[in-house]
Amino acid sequence: MRRTTHQWIKNAKNTATLLDVLPPEPSPLSLRPPQAAAQRKGPGERGKQRAPRLHHFGFPLVLLTIICLLPLSGCNDLGGKKVVYLAHTLPTVHPVHKGMEVFAKSLRTRSKGKMDVKIFPDGQLGSEREVLELLQIGSIAMTKVSAATMANFAPEYKVLGVPYLFRSKDHMFKVLEGSTGKGILEAGSDYLLKGLCFYDAGSRSFYTVKKPVKTPDDLEGMKIRVMNHQMSVDMVNEMGASATPMAYGELYSALEQGVVDGAENNPPSFVTSGHFEIAKYYTLDEHSSVPDVLVMGTEYWKTLNAQEQKWVMKAAFESAQAQKVFWAENVEECMTKLAAAGVEIYKPEKSLFAESSKGVLAAFSEDPVMKKLVEAILVTSN
Repeated sequence: MRRTTHQWIKNAKNTATLLDVLPPEPSPLSLRPPQAAAQRKGPGERGKQRAPRLHHFGFPLVLLTIICLLPLSGCNDLGGKKVVYLAHTLPTVHPVHKGMEVFAKSLRTRSKGKMDVKIFPDGQLGSEREVLELLQIGSIAMTKVSAATMANFAPEYKVLGVPYLFRSKDHMFKVLEGSTGKGILEAGSDYLLKGLCFYDAGSRSFYTVKKPVKTPDDLEGMKIRVMNHQMSVDMVNEMGASATPMAYGELYSALEQGVVDGAENNPPSFVTSGHFEIAKYYTLDEHSSVPDVLVMGTEYWKTLNAQEQKWVMKAAFESAQAQKVFWAENVEECMTKLAAAGVEIYKPEKSLFAESSKGVLAAFSEDPVMKKLVEAILVTSN
């Protein structure tokens, strides 16, 4: 299967014309200005999950982008300097974007100006999925996406969405920055997507409108909005609520109108979305901690010499360490803002929620490959 997918993409790159890859209809994201795109997706938002394949891109913004970028093979050589194009969907105030700015600065410094990075934020070049597919055909060099999105391409990433798999933040980064995490990052190379490092995207917790959630029993009968992600659906249903997949941009009005009783996300997303204006109860059960991933297309990676590849990897590591600090500072600011806005914040007994969702881990571990990954994570010391 991997071989077939790889060859199909290679054929697409060699034979497709612009008319072959452009859509008959516009993508909703492509028609929004950058600011609207940022409002549509908060930090940590994952987007719709689909099976791995190349598909049609949005128009007209992505049409203009493809026309400009296809001949450049993911970068532009200006007077001997390589300018790497990095596209993502987050606003420039986001702590993950700030991490990417550190990557750009570090790469410039390490290469003594021989390499530079041009960042396209706010979904300017398309959704996470669309940009990943541009990486696969070599039209853009880099992106930042959720590990949940990467799971559509490389199944090894799925393990990072298992509820309560990590015992603590320290444990999570011991895994992500150790041999298991490096193996997951490299797994994407079979799909032309090389992971460089993980970024902290926090932990997702429940927030509700009418009553607080102190134990899993309080979720009984509630409609909780989740990402269109099967593991998220299974987890919330397992806890006793009714999981309701819904586009992130529709959630504010859904909470306001009572279509759903609550949702789940990390503190920065809860704040930047404005959902705290309606949902006044926030339960820090921290049921999942799906990281973000800095990715480079293997088509572009292969154009770099050994020294350039070292510069890229060292810059990625440096940016990941800085981004952890940015994230922690932002979470602290958001929690202060939530308290000032009158949001009631609860720190429940997490073991109750872990116990109520353990069926998700059991079902996931039925796959022998996934079971080995789970075991490797569980035996990693803090």
